[in-house]
Amino acid sequence: MQALLSMTALLLWHLLHHLSALSSASKCILQNDFEPGFMADGDFLIGGIFPLHYNQEMPDLNCTYKPGPVQCNGFDPRSFRWALTMKLAVEEINKRADLLPNYTLGYKIFDSCAYPLTGQRAAVAVLNGPNEKENPMCLGAGPLLAIIGESGSAQSIVVSRILQPFRIPLISYFSSCACLSNRREYPTFFRVIPSDDYQVKAITKLLMHFNWTWVGVVRGDHEYGRFALQGLLKELEDTGICVAYQEMIPLLYDHKRALEIIRVMSYSTARVVVVFSAEGELTPFLRDYMEQNVTGIQWIASEAWVTSSVFTGSEYYPFLGGTIGFGIRQGQIPGLMEYLMTVNPESYPSNTLVQELWGALYGCSSSTSGLNNHLPSCTGQETLREQHSAYMNTSSPRISYNVYKGVYAIAHSLHNLIHCSHGKGPFSNFTCANIHNVYPWQLQHYLQEVSFTISGETVNFDMKGDSIPSYDLINWQRGSAGNIEFVNVGMFDGAKESGQELVIQEKTIMWPGHQTEVLVSVCSNSCSPGFRKAVRRGQPLCCFDCVPCDSGKISNRTDSIDCMACSEDYWSNADGTLCIPKVVEFLTYDAMGLILTIIAVVGACLTLAVFAVFLYHRNTPIVRINNSELSFFILLSLTLCFLCALLFIGEPTSWSCLLRHTAFSITFSLCISCILGKTLVVLAAFTATRPGNNIMKWLGPTQQRIIIFSCTLVQLVICTAWLVVSPPFPNRNTKYQQSKIILDCSVGSDLAFWCVLGYIGLLACVCFFLAFLARKLPGNFNEAKYITFSMLIFCAVWLAFIPAYVSSPGKFTTAVEIFAILASSFGLLLCLFASKVYIILVKPEKNTKQHLMGKDK
Repeated sequence: MQALLSMTALLLWHLLHHLSALSSASKCILQNDFEPGFMADGDFLIGGIFPLHYNQEMPDLNCTYKPGPVQCNGFDPRSFRWALTMKLAVEEINKRADLLPNYTLGYKIFDSCAYPLTGQRAAVAVLNGPNEKENPMCLGAGPLLAIIGESGSAQSIVVSRILQPFRIPLISYFSSCACLSNRREYPTFFRVIPSDDYQVKAITKLLMHFNWTWVGVVRGDHEYGRFALQGLLKELEDTGICVAYQEMIPLLYDHKRALEIIRVMSYSTARVVVVFSAEGELTPFLRDYMEQNVTGIQWIASEAWVTSSVFTGSEYYPFLGGTIGFGIRQGQIPGLMEYLMTVNPESYPSNTLVQELWGALYGCSSSTSGLNNHLPSCTGQETLREQHSAYMNTSSPRISYNVYKGVYAIAHSLHNLIHCSHGKGPFSNFTCANIHNVYPWQLQHYLQEVSFTISGETVNFDMKGDSIPSYDLINWQRGSAGNIEFVNVGMFDGAKESGQELVIQEKTIMWPGHQTEVLVSVCSNSCSPGFRKAVRRGQPLCCFDCVPCDSGKISNRTDSIDCMACSEDYWSNADGTLCIPKVVEFLTYDAMGLILTIIAVVGACLTLAVFAVFLYHRNTPIVRINNSELSFFILLSLTLCFLCALLFIGEPTSWSCLLRHTAFSITFSLCISCILGKTLVVLAAFTATRPGNNIMKWLGPTQQRIIIFSCTLVQLVICTAWLVVSPPFPNRNTKYQQSKIILDCSVGSDLAFWCVLGYIGLLACVCFFLAFLARKLPGNFNEAKYITFSMLIFCAVWLAFIPAYVSSPGKFTTAVEIFAILASSFGLLLCLFASKVYIILVKPEKNTKQHLMGKDK
């Protein structure tokens, strides 16, 4: 900022003196001159602005005397080669008979000192005709048609704005800022280098290709760096790549600030750093970087410095080796090497730039030069050597090739302008330009439409003044002498279809530390299949935790953002990577089902055995004492109860579901009805012994059958209504356990189901109550006691069944219901018939009427 204010003050000083001269003289007097580095006359004049020096020294601005000129320091042989390339191209065109025949190009080449305000001074100087002293600025404009320049985007912005009022086209060879594509702000700007819009796209493709999702960005304090960063951040949206930090190298280099940036770089987990900077501010920064001995960083270089010869020394390799970036496409310039060899102090004795070149290359100064008096004198006969790569590197020219293309673009445009057919011109009334008085805006029209081929490459401009986007992918590798060599390892062609722009030869890339494997730069390691990414609060999207997928969900690829739910009949495997068919579960003939089956069959067999015993001894008192017919009915119904349990085992079907609950409810109702009838008979038998009691006539066999039939009929009516209204049906149950499909029978109507159970419970309670009343009646064999106990067991089993049925998951619900059926059936069988069978088979002497009535002595 201080340098900017100083230069502004210098320009204001010149303006004040200029106004003073106007008030005191009748004509304009040049107050200061700004001599061109090279100049030649021609029919058409073009300008050239190059950063022949990379810094400047401001004069004393105390405003008490005329300040001296701005002193440019730090001669740049590379930029000098660019200027000579322009000179070569003009001379080459002037010798051609097929391009601009009978016309010649002239040029004026100025030094911008790589600084915007000095570039502004150069632009004003180049506008003033062939020579400032011979053509004072106040006397009229010179014949300038176009300018080749500038290198930096910040300088081009200033120069382009100065040229806008004159509508003079500016063709840049090295300004890539995307901001310059704005035709409204820069209507006369063209360039033969791709816009940074394409460079950031190429860098984004590169980062995605190598899965570098966690990167840092360092930029220069200028328009180029600012717009490049904005473009990169926009391009990185929705790519999964995050910027760990953004740092800016100050325009006026600050060592303390540089150390802070280097500290951020070294401590950050981001191992990849993208740098948008020019070599001017980057050179001191890299010196400090090397002094801190920081290694293990993958540098991504922008085209502004990726092919800079300043960093090719062997001292840079341990720190910058493996750098990769996109450089301007190289081309061929015939005769450039030979042309550069002709430039020496002897050929240009009065040119201070050539003398500075010799001093920069050999550390000597010309005896006629006032520059570098502390250096030994040059003889002028020194031979240029190949190791002077900053100047002599012509094997793969890039920026020089852009300068070459820019000059030829002007020449071809002028050629088309000259050969305009009268009456078919592009201007008003189909007129052509006046060859003897060509306006810059007329040349711009032809520049916009020019298209020609040079070195096998087609050169043209789009409506924004940009050229075809194409880059070489450059890798910094160790040369045979220990220095850094720029190796082409791929390319980016923005004209190709999406996904095919970037081509990389990975096997030829050398990574930092002379490694052959790609360096990893991620904030968080990838989430393997079976996991999903969970973003950490307050951190970028690239920083996340890997969370296992929930049950029933899977992720079958790396770095899944979310887990996919499996379809209804599928469930996730243990790793959460695959949906597999759910386990179909039902009570089958496995260990548990087989045990229940055996118990049911054994129970039915025991019941039939008891039936056979009773049938064989049907005429004995213990069988006849309490209506043997009811005993046979009870045994038959208990046999059916045991067999009903078998309906609950196996895969549920429509028929099995209809029979399960209805069969067991009807059979149990029949059984309890028979026990109720037996209880009534017992109660009536003992009360009938009282005088005047004639109750037995109302409980004869017919009445007993009616009671049994009526009680069973009620249950039959309930079951019929159940089957008609909402019958049970097979059901695929996934509520209890989502990982399984439980096949069971849905009851259809919960009300009907609980009515069925409630009716059985009602019968049991009535039976229990009556048996309880008759429990103390006299007799050795009072069957009411056994009925009371059997009903207690029955009610206890089914009361325990209810909570177990509701809470048991899956096939265990069915198993609980079977257990209740079997347990209650065994309880009835044992309580009602075990003692009788014991007497019949073991104690036949007690099977007498007297003993049963308690009358034997």
